[in-house]
Amino acid sequence: QVQLVESGGGLVQPGGSLRLSCAASGFTLDTYAIGWFRQAPGKEREGVSCIGSSDGSTKYADSVKGRFTISRDNAKSTVYLQMNSLKPEDTAVYYCAFSTGLFRLCVLNPEALYDYWGQGTQVTVSS
Repeated sequence: QVQLVESGGGLVQPGGSLRLSCAASGFTLDTYAIGWFRQAPGKEREGVSCIGSSDGSTKYADSVKGRFTISRDNAKSTVYLQMNSLKPEDTAVYYCAFSTGLFRLCVLNPEALYDYWGQGTQVTVSS
């Protein structure tokens, strides 16, 4: 019933931009915190950004601060990740997830707080 579907990934050159979308169904997106995570080849999955419900907290990994912006459109049941000034090290599969235990507050760790996950969308940053 609960589904999260990521979209918007693709191949971009360094310095380029992408906007990822996470479309939610089966639950009221407004209620919960949503997180973006990524996993690069050969690396552990890491938290990228999260946003709490109803103008709650936001968090960003140090590696993306100033470049990525998370936002939500509750009317569209969608969370976005605007990624600017992309770097090759941003290459990864990006996943969105929501936590039934996080509301206005969001945190990126522990990852286990996030109960439901999308299938991921590939972002490749290469010249």
